[in-house]
Amino acid sequence: MEAKKIKNTRVVQTDQVLINDLNNYSTLFGGVLMKKMDACATLSARRHSRVKECVTASTDSVNFIKPIRRSDSVCIESFVSYTGTKSMEIFCKVIAEDLETGERRIAATAFFTFVPLDENKRPLEVPGVIPETEEEKFLYETGKEREEIRKLKRTQNKELVARLTLDKPWD
Repeated sequence: MEAKKIKNTRVVQTDQVLINDLNNYSTLFGGVLMKKMDACATLSARRHSRVKECVTASTDSVNFIKPIRRSDSVCIESFVSYTGTKSMEIFCKVIAEDLETGERRIAATAFFTFVPLDENKRPLEVPGVIPETEEEKFLYETGKEREEIRKLKRTQNKELVARLTLDKPWD
């Protein structure tokens, strides 16, 4: 399977911040932003794997860095930053821009893992990626370490789930 350039997986979505997306601090709800990031990351994953269905396997390292206000636009940029055999790491960078002053700032970052599925809901192999820019190279070079951390967390989560109860708390 031939590797693809990271730039060919890049998706950029820009929206204005609407009043119904704000919390009681007049900043964008974190959950609203996460939904937007997941939607953008899905397109990057599908663009890379060229399949009908890609599912979010994990979301990690969501970092809310600066608040996003009503006077801002929110620009989400996503691309495949690293690949395994049957999974893709998608990096999301969120830039808030004050529409009155033009000031731009990094508002959030996140890493998502996606798995492409065939018609029987089985994981498919994915092509590798070719980084070109300094940003892409840095994310690619540090991707193996993030993958190892995700594997460890997956094992820990399986242990946790095995110890959880389904009992109703009020019984």
